[in-house]
Amino acid sequence: MGSSAEGYIPNGHASPVANTTAREQPELAQRNNSIPTTAPSSRFELIRQRTTMMLTPPKKVGTPPSFFASLKSIITASWLNLLLVCIPISWVLHFALPQSFANRDTLIFVFSFLAIIPLAKLLGFATEELSLRVGQTLAGLLNATLGNAVELIVAIIALVKCELQVVQASLVGSILSNLLLVLGMCFFAGGLKYSEQGFGVSASQLNSSLLTISVIAVLLPAAFHINADPTLSDQQEGHDILAVSHGVAVILLFIYAGYLSFQLYSHAALYDDKNNAFKTTNYASPKFRMHIPKRLKYHSKDVEGGNLESPAPVVGLESVESSQTLPTPQTRLQDIHAPIDEREEEEEETPMLSLYMTIALLVAVTVLVAITAEWLVDSIGGLTDTGNISKEFVGVILLPIVGNAAEHVTAVSVSVKDKLNLSLSVAVGSSIQIALFVIPFIVILGWILGKPLTLLFDPYESIAMFLTVLTVNYVVQDGKSNWLEGFILMCLYVILAVTFWFYPGSDPSGVLASCH
Repeated sequence: MGSSAEGYIPNGHASPVANTTAREQPELAQRNNSIPTTAPSSRFELIRQRTTMMLTPPKKVGTPPSFFASLKSIITASWLNLLLVCIPISWVLHFALPQSFANRDTLIFVFSFLAIIPLAKLLGFATEELSLRVGQTLAGLLNATLGNAVELIVAIIALVKCELQVVQASLVGSILSNLLLVLGMCFFAGGLKYSEQGFGVSASQLNSSLLTISVIAVLLPAAFHINADPTLSDQQEGHDILAVSHGVAVILLFIYAGYLSFQLYSHAALYDDKNNAFKTTNYASPKFRMHIPKRLKYHSKDVEGGNLESPAPVVGLESVESSQTLPTPQTRLQDIHAPIDEREEEEEETPMLSLYMTIALLVAVTVLVAITAEWLVDSIGGLTDTGNISKEFVGVILLPIVGNAAEHVTAVSVSVKDKLNLSLSVAVGSSIQIALFVIPFIVILGWILGKPLTLLFDPYESIAMFLTVLTVNYVVQDGKSNWLEGFILMCLYVILAVTFWFYPGSDPSGVLASCH
């Protein structure tokens, strides 16, 4: 009787300890004891457990490298580091060229633009190293937050210099870039390796709802402007729109605070890869020839012995549905008991930077981005005065591409490793953070600094953002992705880029022009 009951746990499933060899049982028993199986005794204990889970990396982190090894990893992180030479060049051009020089602003913009690209890549590299040391949900939040550091810095500098049209255009462009270009590249790159990839439907639908709220917050001031009393003076209407924008911005910040509490504490399991409605399926035979770097390859082994089920089908094009109930401590316990040999191979993450070097790199890159971005913003006026390019195209297309360079690399690399939930948390989570935090934060900062920045965006920008959110909502509603969906999103971004090339931009209420 005792031996038969030994192989079962309270929910009626077979215990993983009973399905292992004698060599594996001590390690599994130790891991079993580390998993809380009882309800927390107090709210404080619950918060402590959630915080511990949030800060615990999914894989064991190896020994950090030495100072010189970390320095070598930074230098050889990417071939984009060759563009770091543009940093001193842009600084020299800014101080050395006289204002009367014909192409001064164009040269400064080009070299500052090229200089920020490797800085954004290094920022993403440091973020990835920091993410190795925390849980997946917090890692996605870190990638989205630090990935938006470049956009936030550029927006603040442009705000101080009264380039309010550039501020609005760059923030809308960042949302478009993340939802269409970054997410499209994730779906496309992952679809070349896998027939279909699954992700959490509930979390994706919630993200779509949050993005819809942000679009509504942008469209309501436009509706206010269109339907305002014709007898109302422009000055009074501008004052009212500014007041509405300040009130809505404060509410959006409260929504973002609630979203963080939901994502990190109350419903953290909703963003777990094991809560996917559909499992990833491979092609029955390879359809595309892909050269994947060794560090990006997703290792997997067949489960031996027949005692444990493989978490995803190896062949076939049919998706396997699973329950969407949140995992309990018992079901989480079963999920972590993979075969010992496979776990030893997959659960070890070797960091390329030490923790102190990672933090130092983040600080150094942030300072360099702030200085270089100031030269970049200073040169936008002279560049657009030539008539060859508009501020609208610079703000909506060029600046977000530079700022999202780190997110591009991070999101695409993890999608190829079949971590699509992390890709979504980077791409979609970054858009939510811009819409619910960065935009209202910049509006309130403008309020503090006396800058008349409102939520009344250019009508064409608002329509483009609305159609983008609508399209993405349709794409993610089934919880599956393939390469064609990614291809569609990327093509839509190219269509918008073409239209913004010819669109001159506008200031509907005339409030932005009153900045001084």
